Amino acid sequence: MHLKRVIVALIAVPLLYFYVVKLPPAFFLVLLAVISALAQHEFHAMYRTTGSMSLVGITGGILLMGSAFFVSGPDRDKTMTMAFILIFMLIASARLFMKKGPVLALRDLSPAVVGVIYIPSLLLPLWYLRLDGYEWIFLLCLCVWSSDTFAYYIGSGIGRRKLYKEVSPNKTVEGAVGSVIGGIFAAVVFGHYLVIGVGMAKLAWIGAIIGAVTIVGDLVESMFKRDAGVKDSGSLIPGHGGVLDRIDSILFAGPALYVLKLLI
Repeated sequence: MHLKRVIVALIAVPLLYFYVVKLPPAFFLVLLAVISALAQHEFHAMYRTTGSMSLVGITGGILLMGSAFFVSGPDRDKTMTMAFILIFMLIASARLFMKKGPVLALRDLSPAVVGVIYIPSLLLPLWYLRLDGYEWIFLLCLCVWSSDTFAYYIGSGIGRRKLYKEVSPNKTVEGAVGSVIGGIFAAVVFGHYLVIGVGMAKLAWIGAIIGAVTIVGDLVESMFKRDAGVKDSGSLIPGHGGVLDRIDSILFAGPALYVLKLLI
């Protein structure tokens, strides 16, 4: 399992560096849209959403990503709000006409609607971070990866007290503390070189918050998986499970970093 993870990382990291740094920002948004569509598909499969409703939900996510590309400036918030409204109208109308009768309408709609809110909308702040410089993307990834690594090894080594056993039996309080330490470590060590002009104290706070939020993002996906009765969201990535399994922390850490960036 560890060997597969290392091999995947050795392949993915150089590709990510090339993709984020060397290509125009628009390509990064395309990458986010592809990741979003794959993760939504896994989310829908977890809840056994029908093919037609899954397709409509994924289409809504792509439309949300696309609208972010064409909108900027002071009207962005209003336009994105309207995009959410129109996407809900699309999904609800699809359920109305694709399946006869009102029975189980909410059950059919919920995974598609929640999927749009949970995945593409939480990935969008990465696009806004990329527009402000690829350095923010690498700061985010390094903090999340470091948080995950510290959480895993500290939790495996000295973890005793369960953090939230009903949702994720293997996670410990010690592992959660390790996640925060890992976030601080990456932010302080690498942030100074990536984000010029941000002091060490602020970087430490950024790392600590990302480390804490990373754990929450992981737990939220575990909550969905346990509710759906599955171990992994998918099996697309060898040694890592599904796409959603790989981005669960990023989904929460990205918006957190974007808000912190606005505040510093």
